[in-house]
Amino acid sequence: MPYTDLLSAGRIVQVVEPGHRDQVLDAAARLLSGGSPEWTQAIADGLRAREAVGSTGIGRGVAIPHCRSAACREPVAAFLRLNHPVDFRAHDGQPVDLVFAMAVPEDRAQQHLDTLSELAGQFADTGFREAVRDAPGITALRTLLLRAGTPAQARRA
Repeated sequence: MPYTDLLSAGRIVQVVEPGHRDQVLDAAARLLSGGSPEWTQAIADGLRAREAVGSTGIGRGVAIPHCRSAACREPVAAFLRLNHPVDFRAHDGQPVDLVFAMAVPEDRAQQHLDTLSELAGQFADTGFREAVRDAPGITALRTLLLRAGTPAQARRA
């Protein structure tokens, strides 16, 4: 399932307040849970537990925090573009300003891995990352991220 099928416009946001990694994970969990306090906490705990295993910062200012959680009935994703980069302890040492968070049901391990692979490939593309960073507002950002297609198509958005 393409990552665009897991994302909705309401779960693509621009975060303007400075913060730290746990605050970003909390914001992502709120988006992923649809605002349910119980599910928000379960997803936030899952995201933190995954970060404790190793950073989900993949480099070049991108992080893909993710978890499998009983709080999810279906796979769900959220995107946060941060105005103030945050240290995610990425292997390249660069702070993160692009965060694609994902939570999937516990029984969807293969889908989880397939989507992570797709995301890593998409965000490895310099043109795509630049297009996401340079999108002039939230509407353009949402259009760019929700457009299915190749990175070259995304750059022309």
